[in-house]
Amino acid sequence: MKKVLLTGFDPFGGEVINPAWEVVSHFQSKPYDEFEVEVKQIPTVFRKSIEVLTRAIRDVQPDVVISLGQAGGRSDISVERVAINVDDAMIPDNEGNKPIDEIIVADGPSAYWSSLPIKAITADICKSGIPASISLSAGTFVCNHLFYGLQHMIATEFPNVKGGFIHIPYLPIQTVGRWPAMPSMSLDVMVKAIEMAIIASVR
Repeated sequence: MKKVLLTGFDPFGGEVINPAWEVVSHFQSKPYDEFEVEVKQIPTVFRKSIEVLTRAIRDVQPDVVISLGQAGGRSDISVERVAINVDDAMIPDNEGNKPIDEIIVADGPSAYWSSLPIKAITADICKSGIPASISLSAGTFVCNHLFYGLQHMIATEFPNVKGGFIHIPYLPIQTVGRWPAMPSMSLDVMVKAIEMAIIASVR
């Protein structure tokens, strides 16, 4: 049976919840016939996030790794295509780190492509009536940092693993009364989208 490691960040930037973890935690004890899912919360902290993910991959020995992150302001499920080798933070992480124009891996390439089937994932999600697209930028905060770290691990240590990153919108509860015009998506819809991403990746 295939193993899938699904990760989501803890809240950051003054938020009390992170939709990435809310979605991921839904899969904690959900049984499937063709694969099993293990979940892990990742700290929104430069360096430490990669360390936690590395330990999780070594423990779980997954076939597929899908990491999720919050992208406030985006209106759809954003399947990331590329991770870049730079940290450039607009805000501090959860331990106060705020790197500016710093390289993630000194001897690493400028960028890594996702090894998930990003077009199949996007097409399947869209066919179900949920908005999704391929994104060409995962930003330069901890989401991109983790994404790059994941792909570097795959390239150097776990060549048989498929992995990548997906950004998701705010939950409605994060926008009501604060930013009424800000896009959001319900939890059940996002869970359905990520389930389809898992199935496409395992398939």
